[in-house]
Amino acid sequence: MTSTLKIGTRGSPLALAQAHETRARLMAAHGMSEESIEIVVISTTGDRVQNRALREIGGKGLFTREIEEAMLAGEIDIAVHSSKDMPTLQPQGLVLDCFLEREDPRDAFITLDGTALADLREGAVVGTSSLRRKAQLLHKRPDLQVVEFRGNVQTRMKKLADGVAEATFLALAGLNRLNAQHISRQPVEPSEMLPAIAQGAIGIERRVDDTATDALLAPLRHAETHHRVAAERAFLAGLDGSCETPIAGLATLDGNTLTLKGEILRTDGSEVLTGSRTGPTEQAAEMGASLAVELLAQTTDDFFDWT
Repeated sequence: MTSTLKIGTRGSPLALAQAHETRARLMAAHGMSEESIEIVVISTTGDRVQNRALREIGGKGLFTREIEEAMLAGEIDIAVHSSKDMPTLQPQGLVLDCFLEREDPRDAFITLDGTALADLREGAVVGTSSLRRKAQLLHKRPDLQVVEFRGNVQTRMKKLADGVAEATFLALAGLNRLNAQHISRQPVEPSEMLPAIAQGAIGIERRVDDTATDALLAPLRHAETHHRVAAERAFLAGLDGSCETPIAGLATLDGNTLTLKGEILRTDGSEVLTGSRTGPTEQAAEMGASLAVELLAQTTDDFFDWT
């Protein structure tokens, strides 16, 4: 590791907020100066190509590939990610094994006038780039129209103002981290819409053989978040999940007991399969994998086909 720790990140306001939070935690844990930790902004394909759906240009890895290549090349020491954007497998030589304390994992329903989802007029247009949210929404409200809606928080709010859609969804964690109190939002309870896998959790990726950085990250690792994310990501991995598959899941903890709820949906929202697992935190990954097997066994060959 160089004398200056280099943090790789995307350049969106939320990504930068997460990188700055990581730097602040490292400074507090080790008495490091701000000058000793450099934040390196790396442009990713997912950020550059905004006019096409992610599934059309490659899926989740589009937000991580260039950052991971920079880390493997030694240009950065760690990468700070929104864990929900992370593929379940890391490139050889890299590991995702540090998670900061999780923010609120719920979705937020966003309208300019504060209209609730239940009160949205019949046939209203809702914008989202998430297949999960689209399928969940159409399952509840098949009368609604869903349009593609990509971009950062600021871009999506402008699209609402321009009338591209009447409503959208954002991650509540992102709004909280941006201190975006001016944006009217209505939290969506997990009982109404399960969130994306690992939503609200900041993940820090490093090189496997970088023992010095591993030691630096040790005080930042939040055990409860680690267990919850381990269960959810094992569920996702068991389903071979990607941006092309409507999958949702959330793990909660009560002491040492973990409960995982998961669901998979047809892309048009016409069918949803749900299940749950409860057990000790030490079995988090096993529970996630087991739940994936259970739900997959209930699907037909065309379950994830596009409609």
